[in-house]
Amino acid sequence: MLEGYLEVEGKKIPRTLLGTSPFSGASHFGHRARLYLLDLYRNPRAMAKVMIKSYEMGVRGIQLIPYPPVVEALEMAREEGFPLDIIATIRPESENDDMALLSDLNARAMLVDPVITDQREWEALGEKLDLIKDTGAVPGLVTQFPFKTTQELLKSPILNDFELYMTPLNQLGYLMDTDTFRPDVQAEFGEMIHKLDKTIIAMHVLAAGIMTPVKAFDYLKTVDYVDMVALGIASEREAEETFSKLFEC
Repeated sequence: MLEGYLEVEGKKIPRTLLGTSPFSGASHFGHRARLYLLDLYRNPRAMAKVMIKSYEMGVRGIQLIPYPPVVEALEMAREEGFPLDIIATIRPESENDDMALLSDLNARAMLVDPVITDQREWEALGEKLDLIKDTGAVPGLVTQFPFKTTQELLKSPILNDFELYMTPLNQLGYLMDTDTFRPDVQAEFGEMIHKLDKTIIAMHVLAAGIMTPVKAFDYLKTVDYVDMVALGIASEREAEETFSKLFEC
C-alpha cells in the first residue's frame, strides 16, 4: 500500500514519506518528546540511521522539517547512498531562509506550516504559495485543524494555488479538531476532502503511537482519498516494523 510515486506538476513525488516530527521532539508525543530530543535531535548519526533503515525498507521520501541537526542527518544519509526525496514543511520563524536552503537541497515540494495555514489569512497564504512556486517546488499546505480549515479553504480565493494538502487522519480522530470521529463524521470529512480535490498526505496516522501499524493501516484502506502518507519513526526497529506492515497491506 502507498508504494511508488505520484506525478504532481511534472515532479515525481514518493507516496510514502519518513516523518521527522519525532526527530525534533514534537509536543504531541507527550513524555516521549523529551527522550526524542535527547536520543535523536542531539544525535544526527542516530537520525541518519533511521533514515537509512527507512530507505532500505522501501521508503523514498522524507517529510523534512529543516532543523539544522535533521538536515545534517539527511545529508549524512544522502552522502552514504540513500537519496531520500524532500517534501518539506517551511518553519514559520525562518521562512525565507528555509526556502533558500530547501531550494539548494532540490526539495520536490514545500508546504506552509500549520501555524500559518490555520490562521486562514488568505492573502498572506497566497503570497507564501507564490514564493514557493517561484523556487520551482510543488506548493502545499499543512493543517492541524482539518475540519475547520478544509471547510474554509473550499470557499477561499487560494483554492487553486496549491497542490498538496497534509492533514491529520486516523480512526480515533486523535489530533483532529473534532469531538468524535464516528462513521458519519468520517463520511462528512471524506466529502469535504473530495471536494477539495488535492493530492492528500495523511499524517498522525498512528495517533502518536496510540494505534498499532496494523490497525492504523487497516483504517487507511477504508478511505479512498489518501494519496500519500507521512509516518514519524523514532528508531530503526520502528522503521522495520512499520514500513514492512505498510508495504505488505
